[in-house]
Amino acid sequence: MIGTASQVGSCSALRLETVSSPNKQMQGFLNLNNILSVRSRSRRKLQIQMNNNELLTNGHAAAGKHSQLSTIENGNSTNIHWHSCSVEKRDRQKLLDQKGCVIWITGLSGSGKSTVACALSQILHRRGKLSYVLDGDNVRHGLNKNLGFKAEDRAENIRRIGEVAKLFADAGVICIASLISPYRRDRDACRALLPNGDFIEVFMDVPLHICEARDPKGLYKLARAGKIKGFTGIDDPYEAPINSEIVLKHGEPCASPTEMSEKVAAYLEDKGYLQA
Repeated sequence: MIGTASQVGSCSALRLETVSSPNKQMQGFLNLNNILSVRSRSRRKLQIQMNNNELLTNGHAAAGKHSQLSTIENGNSTNIHWHSCSVEKRDRQKLLDQKGCVIWITGLSGSGKSTVACALSQILHRRGKLSYVLDGDNVRHGLNKNLGFKAEDRAENIRRIGEVAKLFADAGVICIASLISPYRRDRDACRALLPNGDFIEVFMDVPLHICEARDPKGLYKLARAGKIKGFTGIDDPYEAPINSEIVLKHGEPCASPTEMSEKVAAYLEDKGYLQA
């Protein structure tokens, strides 16, 4: 591709011509002061408003030190660059009059995680606070529907939900993640995604025999019959938290789902998350 430039009025006009040789490429960048008008052979016009210090390079328009395409590696992604925005987390938090964080509710199936999560969301809603519940089963209906229950799939399930929860918190929303998340290392990896204090682990400390007696989905019965393999608490381990911020224990006074969620709401109030 070869470009030829001519001056048209107060604008710089550039005509791009395509050549047949695949070895000839436009190199470097074009630094134009005003409006770059690009005409293809089909005479379609593309006008790009550019400031004096802006560059057009590698197909990307940017300014100053961010003008070059990043070669930073992030997992399997290369040549990516973090694009900052002038509206930041603190601005969104001020708008919502709250601080974004992640409430991570973990426990065995049947321990009451989803019930407490929804009760907490209702309490916050009544107080005019914006929250969103990421329920483990619900997320598997969409984002994680391609994942099974093998150890590696469970780890990826938690990783994805952790990243989504981080986005909610960055938006200033109180994100309530409710899922078994049986492995300590996976929960700790999600904690590491957020600033110190913004990951609040809530452990539903309910014994296995109580959860199995409840069995609201009939899953324990299927697992005992051998129809479900790798079921947490039966033939796959659950690693209880060691230093969770909140423990909701079965059998304690004031142990209804609403009372448990009030305890979490009180923690948020005490830590300043319910005001900006």
